[in-house]
Amino acid sequence: MAIRAALFWEVVTMAFDTVRTNKMRSGLTILGVVIGITSIVGMTAMIRGFDQSLRDLLRAVGPNTIFIQRFGITSFAGGGEFKELIKRPNLTVSDARALEEQAGTILFVDIELGGGGPGTQLRRVFYRNQKSKPIIVFGTSEHFAEGTRIPFLGGRFFNGTELQYRKNVVVLGNTPYQLLFAPNGVDPVGKTVRVGSERFDVVGVFDKRPAAGGFNLGQDDFVVIPYTAYQRIFGLKPIRVNRTATFLPIQIALVPRDGVSQADAMADVERVMRIRHGLKLDQPNDFDLLTQDSVLKLWDQISQGTFFALVVISSIALMVGGIGVMAIMSISVTERTREIGVRKALGARRAEILFQFLMEASFLTSLGGVLGIALGSAIGWTVHLVSGFPISMPWWSFAIGLGFSASVGLFFGMYPAFKASRLDPIDALRYE
Repeated sequence: MAIRAALFWEVVTMAFDTVRTNKMRSGLTILGVVIGITSIVGMTAMIRGFDQSLRDLLRAVGPNTIFIQRFGITSFAGGGEFKELIKRPNLTVSDARALEEQAGTILFVDIELGGGGPGTQLRRVFYRNQKSKPIIVFGTSEHFAEGTRIPFLGGRFFNGTELQYRKNVVVLGNTPYQLLFAPNGVDPVGKTVRVGSERFDVVGVFDKRPAAGGFNLGQDDFVVIPYTAYQRIFGLKPIRVNRTATFLPIQIALVPRDGVSQADAMADVERVMRIRHGLKLDQPNDFDLLTQDSVLKLWDQISQGTFFALVVISSIALMVGGIGVMAIMSISVTERTREIGVRKALGARRAEILFQFLMEASFLTSLGGVLGIALGSAIGWTVHLVSGFPISMPWWSFAIGLGFSASVGLFFGMYPAFKASRLDPIDALRYE
């Protein structure tokens, strides 16, 4: 049965008057809805912001770069246990050289020594009377800058000749540059610094690397030297982690040739590595191949699970708010029994009474939704301004918030509205 347009605005006005004349009761009624919508909007803003910053970080590495690791995050995500993974053989410099010679689909191979875990070299960098905090020393090939795509602030990366002759040249990460040179406005290129006890000539400086969430996680706390110099100075001896296993901090990065798909390059790399490790056809790989896509797929699973948990938790708050709406609307029906009787006696139809109370319930929860959106947005922007944490507020998060809140009002307001619409006008007029 159609509802007249004039009646619609009359009902909206009556709903607004009901909220205005019962401020405390209305506020307590929608509190659960406000909390639920605030959670959805605020957490969505921060999760989306972190998601975007992480994707930007991964894109900076390069979509075609392939990393070979003894084991990594994908192994643990796939259910691998550390006690089994640690039994895998260490990667070696010989593996990298074999890939250069035997994998025809690969443009260049980069060796990265000191990438984390036992055996990682931490040294202070000294310049004149200044020193940095302990930072990581990487030993790499001349292709490190091409594979990682870290932007340069000045200078260059070391070349193949410097690598071959094990020269003491270094490229500074942004942290040692900021600590030792930036305060005095000194150009570090061409200067001599001491890394630990060894003197090095600075040939280049990296700019800041992007960081997930905008946090400073030490991503710039490093210097890079030729891996040949690294071997000469620090050696490359496996660190024993238990009676049967050792650990060597080495990672290999590869970039396919132009026109070669990443899948073909990975198959070629897998073939060479399996032959070198003596694996049979029915044996699984004893190394990990990591790409941008594999990390993004893993992150998608994590972020989807986080968002689902957020929706479940927020739904509990919305349900509590909805039960409150149903209780308050039921009380409102009882209090306004005579009013309902008068309206029915004057010709109000059952559908119009039903519509009136449904509108009041949805108006209450929609108001809670608007307040929740405003509060959630304010929390997101406050966190961003205070900490620099990235946020993203897509329009659909606001639409979901309003849709959820209005749906809660319609669902939980149905019983009180139906109860009001079925009241007998004679009994309602007699109600004291």
